[in-house]
Amino acid sequence: MNPVEVVTERARAARSAVNRVSAAPLLVRAGIFGATLAGLLLAYPAQVLTGRPLAALVLVALLPAIGPRRIWPTFAALVAVGGWLLATEGYGRPVALWRLLAVAAALYLAHSLAALAALLPYDAVVDPELVVRWLTRAGGVLLASAVLGVLLVQVADAGPDRGHLGVTVVGLLVAVAVAALLGWLLRRK
Repeated sequence: MNPVEVVTERARAARSAVNRVSAAPLLVRAGIFGATLAGLLLAYPAQVLTGRPLAALVLVALLPAIGPRRIWPTFAALVAVGGWLLATEGYGRPVALWRLLAVAAALYLAHSLAALAALLPYDAVVDPELVVRWLTRAGGVLLASAVLGVLLVQVADAGPDRGHLGVTVVGLLVAVAVAALLGWLLRRK
């Protein structure tokens, strides 16, 4: 087969793949992009959200949507954490509970949608109920986390000076207990 025939065959295969793409996997990937971009924009200080830095953040948000099976969702979350640290430590922005919860919710939603997108091929025919159930489950996790986070912050503010340390330790213990429970449930099967 000569090089022209190889290129023609690859172009034909690419055209066929593009024609088979279905809406649901594309919408899930658009959700990844939107949630990641929202988390990044909320995390970074407004002073740096112009020009090239903004274009770089858009690129960072696009990477997990393109490659959800790769390291890009984790990379985007770390870039958002870096933006949060830059905003609070570098620019002196006070930590607002609403902003913290919004960044965490956006990053969790992006991570959850990336897990779904990693399972869906581009040409998958997906029942919309599957995506709705997935998002409902993620919403339940977000709601429970937000309620628990607000309650722990209230306990920390009402407690003695070292209340934040106590709440941090309790949060870590809860995270370890949940991880141990999930590990036990997986081994049980």
